[in-house]
Amino acid sequence: MEHMLALEFFRWWYGQGWRLRAQNIKRRLTRTSHLFSAPSLLRTLFAPWRRIVTYPGAGLEAHVQAATDNLVSRLVGFVVRLMVLVSAGVILLLVLVFSVVEVVVWPLLPLAVPAILAKGIIG
Repeated sequence: MEHMLALEFFRWWYGQGWRLRAQNIKRRLTRTSHLFSAPSLLRTLFAPWRRIVTYPGAGLEAHVQAATDNLVSRLVGFVVRLMVLVSAGVILLLVLVFSVVEVVVWPLLPLAVPAILAKGIIG
């Protein structure tokens, strides 16, 4: 009976368990990307910061002032969005590295139990 249980465990671990690990990794990467709103940030990279737009009044000086204000607003928006995108990239890279470690360690974990037991018994 215990023999069958162990066999079922290994069948699950290297079959469905392996597929579930891959699905979880994909879900983790997608969730991290959406947490930072990366697609939206890329789409609005050059948009004005918080939609702050100055409309020009009459005269050349008012037009120049509005253009300068709008340029600064877009520059601030670009810098802030770019910093968030870089942060998202770093976090995604860390998640990816830990996921690769997880994929490498996953098949070895069942072997760790007998190794730890043997180490404890042998000394």
